[in-house]
Amino acid sequence: MAETLISPGVLARENDQSQITQRPLEYGAAIIGPSLKGPVEVPTIVSSYSEYLAIFGGSVTSGSQQYSYLNQVAANNYFRQGGNSLLVTRIVSESGDWDGATSKTIYNAESSGEIKTGETATSFTQVGNMDITGSNGSLVVNASSATDGDGEGFTINFRVANTIAGTGSFSTATLVVNNPGENYADGDSITFTSESLGATEPNGQDLVFNISTANLQNQVPFVLKTISKGVIMNSTSSESSGGALESGSADNIRWEITAANTSSGVFSLAIRRGDDKTSQKSVLETFNNVSLDPLAPNYIEAVIGNSYYGAISDDGGDFYLPEYGNYKNSSRYVYVSAVNTPTPNYFDNDGNAKTKFKDQLPILSSGSFGSATGNLFEGQEAKFNENISSTNIQGVRPVDYTSSIKLLNNKDDYQFNLLVAPGVNHQDHASPVNLLVSTAESRQDAIAVIDLEPYGATVGAIVNQASGFDSSYAAAYWPWCQSVDPDTGKQVWSPASTFIPGVYAYTDASSDPWFAPAGLTRGGLGQVIKAERKLTSGNRDSLYEANVNPIATFPQQGVVVFGQKTLQKKSTALDRVNVRRLLIALKGYISQVSNNLVFEQNTIATRNNFLTQVNPYLESVQQRQGLYAFKVVMDDSNNTPDVIDRNELIGQIYLQPTKTAEFIILDFNVLPTGATFPA
Repeated sequence: MAETLISPGVLARENDQSQITQRPLEYGAAIIGPSLKGPVEVPTIVSSYSEYLAIFGGSVTSGSQQYSYLNQVAANNYFRQGGNSLLVTRIVSESGDWDGATSKTIYNAESSGEIKTGETATSFTQVGNMDITGSNGSLVVNASSATDGDGEGFTINFRVANTIAGTGSFSTATLVVNNPGENYADGDSITFTSESLGATEPNGQDLVFNISTANLQNQVPFVLKTISKGVIMNSTSSESSGGALESGSADNIRWEITAANTSSGVFSLAIRRGDDKTSQKSVLETFNNVSLDPLAPNYIEAVIGNSYYGAISDDGGDFYLPEYGNYKNSSRYVYVSAVNTPTPNYFDNDGNAKTKFKDQLPILSSGSFGSATGNLFEGQEAKFNENISSTNIQGVRPVDYTSSIKLLNNKDDYQFNLLVAPGVNHQDHASPVNLLVSTAESRQDAIAVIDLEPYGATVGAIVNQASGFDSSYAAAYWPWCQSVDPDTGKQVWSPASTFIPGVYAYTDASSDPWFAPAGLTRGGLGQVIKAERKLTSGNRDSLYEANVNPIATFPQQGVVVFGQKTLQKKSTALDRVNVRRLLIALKGYISQVSNNLVFEQNTIATRNNFLTQVNPYLESVQQRQGLYAFKVVMDDSNNTPDVIDRNELIGQIYLQPTKTAEFIILDFNVLPTGATFPA
């Protein structure tokens, strides 16, 4: 249709101004610390407490006692208070020595007339063809290595088909001979007498099988590796008659090939919990109809994933997390570390499975994982809760936090609005605490909640520690609190930073980020039994003057967060947590809008596009009591020709944030009888 009128007529045009304002993305808290299991130094999003337990585990045994890591206590409280997502980073000691467990061992399909090897008498894999010449039976056993991976050699179980008849030719009879499960290495020979084989050889000589790894070929079709790292993931052990693994636990896993179809070239894989048994399987994940054909859409690496990560630093000391592998992981527990026997173009031109690929599929079997490295406590007893020391933070050291905190400087990859590391305090662990604050200041989209002193500190010590900070991107709370451990049921002491993420989450869920996360309405600590110390009014005054938020105890009300100051010393609107969190929320949304304008034309249309999205959002914030007033300017007044020539687009946003009523003064005026009340 023409957009202009040449001759008289009517031109009907449409102007679609019904664009729906995009909702701001919701970010949660980020938490850093040790855990029982899980990926190491890989920030991982969890959306529920059960998911946290599945990935990072529960309580741990140290010195014959059960303890829960503070991260677990914090996660439990956070999700119970309404949190939606939690970014968890697991730290360990000596992180370079940690590795995941490898599957042991998935075998190829079984085929008669060939020699099989396996780690047990019931597990077999194809390793070579029988080649008998002259008077001796000479056999080359093609093995993936001279050992089975644990340095103990490999067990060979023989299936002998078409044995030699007395004339020296192959007979049609089939005889199976099982060797009694010994370990062999390259160069060994195994001799079977003609009597044991039940066949007569030429010249009446015995059959000699020579083991050689000269002609190696892959026997294991594919290898799985656990995403979680540490020796806790090793489940390889003896199996009971009921199918239970001796080293199987709720925290490690096992695998099972549940189906295989050579006609279609697919099989099914199940990931099971390590402590289940054959009659009562606990299946965690199932991947059905996967293929070893790299050209197929259901290729095993594409279905399960083959990615893994490892934090490294660049020349400038910044840490980043490169991703290795071509396929994103869809499994929460494993990734495919190798495919040894791929079956490209599994079918011939007639649509039939190629014979050479049929025996490369895995057989129906189950197995375990082993060879993982990394011990939780480096041979020493870990110190938990109130016993945390300057050198032992639940089994790790202050320096072990450095790379994980620096990694979270990357605001493009990791989004959160709150940063905590329960267990570290400024008195004993100044370096990681200072790094938490500097990370929040560098990102400018999160607030760091820190602890200042270990258990048993005094008000004076807390005030002294707080004096060293001056930042609106950090907040401190005190004292420690006692709660019920969600896993062991014990009453344990935890620093305030363990509970504050739950308070912030409840504030966001029940109100908005710009409401104060404090007071009887939103600051209640329902999971807390008692505070380390009942603060007097004078104690609370001393703490609040030092910008430390008191955790108070009130009769009939329980334990309550009764302050919302940041650690900024200058008296401005940003010395309050609710205002800082308001700015974080506003900057987050408006930055999202602005990202879509980068590389767009610097015209009135582009500016109006910005204004039509930002103004309605700020109006909604104002209606929800976040702002008294606002004004957004993006026009010719701040986008002059010289600004445009510099390829810049300038927007100015003026805000009047609402203030909270923290000091309520009530005047009770007693008047004589008959007095007139003032207007």
